[in-house]
Amino acid sequence: MTLTQTRRRFLKMLSLAGAAGFVSPMGAMAAEEPLETTTVRILKPALCVSALYVAEQLLRAEGFTDIRYIDRPNFEDLGQLARGEGDFGPLYASQCVQAIDAGERITMLAGAMVGCFELFANNSVRTVADLKGKTVGIQALGSTPHALVALLAAEVGLDPARDLRWVTDPKVKPIDRFTDGKIDAFLAFPPEPQQLRAARVGHVLVNTAMDRPWSQYFCCMLAGSPDYVRAHPNATKRVIRAILTATDLCATEPARAAQQLADRGLTPLYDYVLQTLSENGYKWREYDAEDTIRFYALHMRDVGLIKSTPQKIIADGTDWRFLDELKRELKA
Repeated sequence: MTLTQTRRRFLKMLSLAGAAGFVSPMGAMAAEEPLETTTVRILKPALCVSALYVAEQLLRAEGFTDIRYIDRPNFEDLGQLARGEGDFGPLYASQCVQAIDAGERITMLAGAMVGCFELFANNSVRTVADLKGKTVGIQALGSTPHALVALLAAEVGLDPARDLRWVTDPKVKPIDRFTDGKIDAFLAFPPEPQQLRAARVGHVLVNTAMDRPWSQYFCCMLAGSPDYVRAHPNATKRVIRAILTATDLCATEPARAAQQLADRGLTPLYDYVLQTLSENGYKWREYDAEDTIRFYALHMRDVGLIKSTPQKIIADGTDWRFLDELKRELKA
């Protein structure tokens, strides 16, 4: 892409954000304290939180000149933030709770989106309660899908440890086992739900974007490195502002956001990206991030996945100061 094309795309995004009222007036931004650093490293997001890619141009408008997207060889590894290999990243709420319970150093800063995972099953399973005695595919015990399915099962009175037959294999994706008819159910993450619907394989037991109580809480959180947040508070606020503004753009202009990602070569799956951005909620203004962490911590403790109380998880691993400021600044 030429410099002219890049600049045109950048200005178009800023114009759209400004017209929608998502970006503070430049005078107000200029009055803020200067950035302590112009570098930010973001863990590469999954398809459902691709707003973090959309945020790149807004980060440049905030004054960042060195913006890097860091590879994530293992999406279960949250230690990249704690080890200083990245500064910010989108993480599942349940992941964050488990990590903080285990002593990992991460700081949750805001809710990112609502409802991206769906529980798929074959025709022998019509409800979540029907999973009793059935096979559920995951890649590892203790993984994010394992924790989330355990919560879904416990919600309807099942004992996840005794009532479900967990099928684990780190080398085979559960979606492959499911489409081959070797398991009865598994938890699908974008673009897997879109692929299964296109192939007309299985049916949805729980869609967390629509079904209560899951649809009332964030599934993904924006987390940061405690060292970066502490050393660079001005930069942290601007990073959060750019990302939240990008989620607003994805919510109001999903086709434009999906096309931008496709044009930049970040995804070959325009239709799946568009469907994901259109169906999943970006409700950082409406929903309470702390309520989400309290909800997950309480339920995960009840099923034995963590030992800490919700109060301790919130005290040890959250910092909502920036979010509270931005809610006042970027009024709905």
